[in-house]
Amino acid sequence: DETVTFSSAAANSVTYEDASLGTKAGEQYSVEQALYGLLLYSANEIAYGLAEHVSGSLAAFTELMNKRAKELGAINTHFANASGLHDVNHYTTAYDMAMIAKGCYNNSTFVNIDSTSTTYTIPPTNKTDTARNFKHRHLMLKGRQYYYEYCKGGKTGFTDQAGYTLVTFAEKDDMRLICVCFKSKNVLQIHVHYLTGDLPTLRKSQLQAEQ
Repeated sequence: DETVTFSSAAANSVTYEDASLGTKAGEQYSVEQALYGLLLYSANEIAYGLAEHVSGSLAAFTELMNKRAKELGAINTHFANASGLHDVNHYTTAYDMAMIAKGCYNNSTFVNIDSTSTTYTIPPTNKTDTARNFKHRHLMLKGRQYYYEYCKGGKTGFTDQAGYTLVTFAEKDDMRLICVCFKSKNVLQIHVHYLTGDLPTLRKSQLQAEQ
């Protein structure tokens, strides 16, 4: 597993209001540990660090993100950073986010990480003496307030400008649903309503017709 070394720019890319694991400049995680921190805890500085690790710079990785988004059918999306933190040139739509989620959920590594409902631990590192323990922020996973047995994961989000956002992936037998909700204080209740009502009753032919 490759090692990600976080630059000062990555470590200092967040404020006290942003989701973060408090990663320090020069701190090192494995790529796997970084992905768990990003996908489960929404650690924004990790998005920056992974972007630099993959493409050499945040700008280069953002270009790669925009290219891949178009390939996945997200034609009304433009990324201005790797984390999703507010930027006036950063935008998307619910449909586009569903197309991106579909691509993500076809990646087995992504699903294995994103479906983790138990506590994940990053042990002490070269810069931090204590372990970091955290869980997925999605409240429809096992042991959470809105537990839904067919929920396989998803992505939470919040900024002052965008409000609460949520993408949920659910699967039952050979049926899959992706639910996307933007700018609502009731994203979880909305997802519970649609997923618990639709997934148990939709037939495969109905799902194919709506794809």
